[in-house]
Amino acid sequence: MTNDTWIAVDWGTSHLRAWHMAQDRVLAEAASDAGMSALGRADFEAALLALIAGWLDGPTDVLACGMVGSRQGWQEAPYSAVPCAPLGAAPVRAHATDPRLRVHIVPGLKQVRPADVMRGEETQVAGFLARNPGWDGVVCLPGTHTKWAHVSAGEVVSFQTFMTGELYFTLARHSVLRHSLTEAGWDAEAFADGLKDGMARPERLAARLFGLRAADLLENASPEATRARLSGLLIGAELVAARPYWLGQQVALVGAAKVTGPYKNALDQQAVPVQIADGADMVRAGLKVAHDSLKETA
Repeated sequence: MTNDTWIAVDWGTSHLRAWHMAQDRVLAEAASDAGMSALGRADFEAALLALIAGWLDGPTDVLACGMVGSRQGWQEAPYSAVPCAPLGAAPVRAHATDPRLRVHIVPGLKQVRPADVMRGEETQVAGFLARNPGWDGVVCLPGTHTKWAHVSAGEVVSFQTFMTGELYFTLARHSVLRHSLTEAGWDAEAFADGLKDGMARPERLAARLFGLRAADLLENASPEATRARLSGLLIGAELVAARPYWLGQQVALVGAAKVTGPYKNALDQQAVPVQIADGADMVRAGLKVAHDSLKETA
């Protein structure tokens, strides 16, 4: 191993993903389903070693972000309060029995009023700013819990979380709508109609949702159209609530293409300028910033 070699880890509730890095170059990557929710505190080291043991050849820095730093994680990394830099505090050292591991966990961010928290997304924001120095605007991170973060002068000024992704999956898999949609396929026109409806009358959302089931029963609406319209309704309602974040702002969408695509479509229809950045790339870039900070304080 050399001092330039380290390991980046994105450790969420459901999944663990790791990259073997040489500076900012990816040498190898691996993933597993050993997310935080599947592990007890004593299980984290073994879960990590099962994934990266082949990369270790001496003491190695491991920089991790996400739910691994929660109260139920390997080691709690207390939240930093906004406004602050995305990596508002130094990474927290986690105890490891294997002498080859030097594990550090990136703290999340908190907002006292209105109450909000994030873990993992702050690292993506840090990565985006590292790749786009001097950028001011709003970073939107679509996902299970979509974050809208106002960024200015290198700091996260405020942010807001929407459970849009979780609502979609809950409705699609556990509500009566599960009989009316598919997990594949897309109808762009149905999405646009749902988006327009969701933005125009967000207070009618609950009624519009049942209307999806009725349209299937009475009009034989296609599963692809129902899926797309459901997404449009939920994102439309979110955009209305998040309007102070995107109206008149430049917006960066950070995430995988399958989740940023609908948001870009929706924002394009509002004539909002949008910049796209890959989520995994931004995680690695943010963890590189955290790794560099360790070297500066060593």
